[in-house]
Amino acid sequence: MAQANFSLQEKDRKRLIKDRLVRIAVSMGGVGVLGALLLIFIYLIIMVLPLFGDASLTPSQAKRAISTSAPVAIGVDDYGENAFVISPQGEVQFWPLTGVASTPLKTQQIPGSHDLFSQTPAAQGWYGFASKQGDVQLFHPRLSSVIHQQSRQFSPSVEQLTPPQAMSMQVAGRTLEKFVFALNNGQLTFAAWYDDQRVRLKWQDQSQDFHSFSFESPIALLKQLLITPDGLTLYALSGSDLVVAKRVADRYQVREVVDLSRGNGEHNVSNISLLAGAYSLLVTYSDGLVAQWFDVLKHGERKLTQIREFSLASNIQLLLPDTYRKGFYTFYSNGTVQSHYTTSEKLVIFKRAYQKAPDIAAMSSNEEYLLTFSDSKLNVAYIDNPFPEVSLSSLWQKVWYEGYPEPEYVWQTSSASEQFEAKFSIVPIAFGTFKAALFAMLFAVPIAVLGAIYTAYFMNPKMRRVVKPSIELMEALPTVIIGFLAGLWFAPFVENHLSAVVALLLLLPLSTIVIGGIWRLLPNAWLNRLPRGWHAAVLMPVILIMTALIVIHSGDIEYAFFSGDVRVFLAEHGINFDQRNALVVGFAMGFAVIPTIFTIAEDAIFSVPKHLSDGSLALGATPWQTLTRVVLLTASPGIFSAIMMGLGRAVGETMIVLMATGNTPIMDWNILEGMRTLSATIAVEMPESEVGSSHFRILFFAALLLLMFTFAVNSLAEWVRQRLREKYRAL
Repeated sequence: MAQANFSLQEKDRKRLIKDRLVRIAVSMGGVGVLGALLLIFIYLIIMVLPLFGDASLTPSQAKRAISTSAPVAIGVDDYGENAFVISPQGEVQFWPLTGVASTPLKTQQIPGSHDLFSQTPAAQGWYGFASKQGDVQLFHPRLSSVIHQQSRQFSPSVEQLTPPQAMSMQVAGRTLEKFVFALNNGQLTFAAWYDDQRVRLKWQDQSQDFHSFSFESPIALLKQLLITPDGLTLYALSGSDLVVAKRVADRYQVREVVDLSRGNGEHNVSNISLLAGAYSLLVTYSDGLVAQWFDVLKHGERKLTQIREFSLASNIQLLLPDTYRKGFYTFYSNGTVQSHYTTSEKLVIFKRAYQKAPDIAAMSSNEEYLLTFSDSKLNVAYIDNPFPEVSLSSLWQKVWYEGYPEPEYVWQTSSASEQFEAKFSIVPIAFGTFKAALFAMLFAVPIAVLGAIYTAYFMNPKMRRVVKPSIELMEALPTVIIGFLAGLWFAPFVENHLSAVVALLLLLPLSTIVIGGIWRLLPNAWLNRLPRGWHAAVLMPVILIMTALIVIHSGDIEYAFFSGDVRVFLAEHGINFDQRNALVVGFAMGFAVIPTIFTIAEDAIFSVPKHLSDGSLALGATPWQTLTRVVLLTASPGIFSAIMMGLGRAVGETMIVLMATGNTPIMDWNILEGMRTLSATIAVEMPESEVGSSHFRILFFAALLLLMFTFAVNSLAEWVRQRLREKYRAL
């Protein structure tokens, strides 16, 4: 016998090396995928965490002793390097905050008498002096810089405005006691209170005509007078009563008199201020309470309403509104500084930064530098407060925004005004995500799962070899094409044939059941002529014919059931209709999800061992009993995984919802209205958001929510799949 020159016990070193290399490569690939997902998760968290951090205040960035003992106003530039000081004598001094200079860089005297002083909100930056006789001088200190030989040089100036004679506030025999003014696009408005306790106004309209008005009723013990920058609203505070007057045509009408104490005698009003944008009032009380008030439309009338309040310490010495954001700073007698943001109700700064409360304070226009004056010294503090408008409550709870009749969930991230109140509620776009996914799954799951059952269990093998690859090819269709067709063809079709679409949703399932019943009544001799598993070939033409008939008679259906106009019928019943709505998205996104669910579910059902179904049939079970009690139970882990995979794709779908919806972030379950999803919001707004801004980081927060939801869905699917596998493994 010839001796064999090989042995099964001999180690094949080449194969061993290949196996190990492949094992290492596969392991590294798997670990790499997990590592990449983990890094994405960590990166998103790093981008999101700063949103919920505290702001910081760093005092004494620069100090400067000045000669003015009691300035009436101060200001600082956007670099924290230069400041202006306005003295009670009408002298505007520009001081450097760095270096060793002991004199001002520039001094300019405002002409006239300086008995009274007034200023507009910081965003406008105008100041004014007036004499007791009513002569007024307006001026605007400008902390400008110019670029010269690649260096920035400070170039201060003072713009002065002498009101025309027609705007003179002189009243014969009367002494001016208080005055305020507004300057908006060259249109000047004056309001003044005289020793006869009457308020008089003069203004210039858009056609450059001059008007004057005097209130007939005197206002005794006037504590404070405010006017909005547009000159349309006047606030007069007397005690705790606030008179609100609105300009109507050529006169001011008292709209209401509001008791700011709301009947509580302990709430004595100490000061009122305009919040940035001049739509809200900040009311400071002697007991430390600060309340925000603004106009609310109720029963067709606007009423000044207290919206929210901040319970602070009672020793508030000074309140300073932000320049353009909806926040304010409070200074206390022990030197503590607090900063609150009204919309988010967030305490962003709490620090004892000074030895005592400053006499006066001002904010740079970019809100990065806080200038205070105390003990003849200017002190500059650096403010790092990038995300005051973001808090958990502003993201997930209803917020009462300026101009809204009640608290609402609102997503609105941009406006033409710097004083815009950002609305960053995640709820509407999260709701839209679930709404789109829900309607897509309601359409896709029954068709995909039932189709997978029929294809894997009942369909003829020859027909299955055609149907299954055809459906799988649908998954290769780009979603942008589906969204394009849904938005430009299917949405108008649904709008023009809405009654037919509604009829199809009801009649197609019924017609399928009716056809099945008729089929069962046919003689067996006829039924045997059609090979087993080819029933779909008979049903499809019937469905197409039924669809065509319903669409052709869409007008008749609309006339018979909806009084001739389905849109009017819906409107009469309080149902809004948008052309690009959840119905369109449900069909379009369902069409995109069906191949995913169908393929996985069909493979799971088809992979059920043949001996299980054969054994069930051999024991006398009917095909339906075998399907429901053996095949589906065995395949249930795979079917559940298919549905979860489809749900994950529906939640993360971008292009279809972007092109087939109106992208309106509203909260309504109405299937005929649109929505906006998290993914579509990221796709639309990320290119336009400012890098590093609150808007930018909240979009990353939306991406983190999508990732967390996908992770949760996949984890749940795997847990359920394992439980189902253990439960039915005995089959």
